[in-house]
Amino acid sequence: MNKPLAITLILIISILIFSNPAFAAKKLSNISDKIFAYTDTQNASPSNSFGANAGIIVGQEGVVVVDTLATAKEAQEMIHDIRKITNKPIRYVVNTHTHFDHCFGNSEFAKEGAIIISHKNGKANLIKWGDKLIGIVKNMGMTDELLEGTTISYPSVTFNDRIQIDLGNIIVDLIYIAPNHSTDNIMVYIQKEKVLFTGDILFTNFHAYIGNADLDGWKKNLDYIIKLDVDKIIPGHGPLSGKQDISDMRDYLIAFDKHARELCSSSDDLEAIVTQMEKALPRKAQGNWMIRSSIQQKYLKSNK
Repeated sequence: MNKPLAITLILIISILIFSNPAFAAKKLSNISDKIFAYTDTQNASPSNSFGANAGIIVGQEGVVVVDTLATAKEAQEMIHDIRKITNKPIRYVVNTHTHFDHCFGNSEFAKEGAIIISHKNGKANLIKWGDKLIGIVKNMGMTDELLEGTTISYPSVTFNDRIQIDLGNIIVDLIYIAPNHSTDNIMVYIQKEKVLFTGDILFTNFHAYIGNADLDGWKKNLDYIIKLDVDKIIPGHGPLSGKQDISDMRDYLIAFDKHARELCSSSDDLEAIVTQMEKALPRKAQGNWMIRSSIQQKYLKSNK
């Protein structure tokens, strides 16, 4: 192969890799010496779990995985990344909630022998909706190729309000306050490290989906977090966050609800409402499609 052609091919391949979200590299970043996470995925799309975050906690006795992404393939990549960090057994998977972008990778970790834990409502939701969700996510752009090998794995351990995982040298608290973004979304708190995984209680620089939300309960969760001794917060979507992002999330929910109610009380023109909502809400880097879904599910449907 001549040199100019080789250079041209390299450039073409590079463009394809770095411009196609299917090839967008995720990297486990150090949150502390024991905690790692995928955060701030760019170009959120079906090929990268719609930008969902996930993480791992490495203790003396093994590993806790926090969320497993949307497909078996992404879960396999996560396991590969974990093995770059530690050879300790993956003992537990914690589903912050059972929306597909956070838990459809469960089966790959079950193959590793991990015990899957969720809130009791999470298991009930998966049993009710799990098989149907495979069809639903295909309508959201999840192709058969992306979903290859993906099967539903249900939590085997559930809890109501609070449960602890002891990894020998580190305690992981799983906390449920009230229904919020979903009926089952919990927090994962590592007090010793002052680190919190919120699941979709927090979206940072990313429009939130509130279509099935309990807004009063959501605000209770955010108020609880504000009082926690925590320095680093891993949201469900978006970059590594802090207490100011929690306050901003609370303000966002109030603003969304206020504007949505006002607009939907006088119109059922979805396109016009979404356009006005985009103008009224704070600008976010990603997730504009969430505005439409939230309006359709929570506000226009409730008017009928």
